[in-house]
Amino acid sequence: MDKPWQTGFFKQPVAGSVQLHRLGFEGDGVADLVHHGGVDKAVLCYSAQHYPIWRNEFQQMDALAESFPIESFGPGAFGENLTVSGLAEETVCLGDVYEVGTARIEVSQPRQPCWKLGRRWRLKQLTALAVSTGRMGWYVRILEEGVVSADQDMVLVDRTLPEWPITRLNELFYHDRSNLEDAQTMAQCKVLAEAWRGEFRKRVEKGAG
Repeated sequence: MDKPWQTGFFKQPVAGSVQLHRLGFEGDGVADLVHHGGVDKAVLCYSAQHYPIWRNEFQQMDALAESFPIESFGPGAFGENLTVSGLAEETVCLGDVYEVGTARIEVSQPRQPCWKLGRRWRLKQLTALAVSTGRMGWYVRILEEGVVSADQDMVLVDRTLPEWPITRLNELFYHDRSNLEDAQTMAQCKVLAEAWRGEFRKRVEKGAG
């Protein structure tokens, strides 16, 4: 955990308005362009309601270092670009279109937390905990660029796949690996990010072989 590393994980709250471009917010950096960023992962969203749950769980962990900053584990701690209120993996669906400010965004895939989450907080098991709890967040692509500020609501304007909340996608991807029927459905779903479609295609091909 002490080796040098490069990341764009550290986020700070921004006051005022920020331009949202096709590849993300103006001024926001992505260090690992192989695994992060791009059109399908322009903006990472994370639910504000998860943070009180995390803090409560951390307080119950006997192995947690005394120096762990529980009280400062809040918005931005998961490296998200948008910390959102009133939305979570259970209520957000693949393909949902939201208006926020003058921009329009579309839910493209769940978030796959990598090792950098644990490295950021010097808590190795945090990535596995995020996966097991489903509190991982989700990505959006930018349909229309615009200006966004922190005091604006995300307004749902279109929902084409109500049967596919982020929780169901996470369950299929991480746990329900023998469900080739749903995997085939997602492999052909054009709204889903191409990287995830490719993973489901490989699963179906392997299962059919």
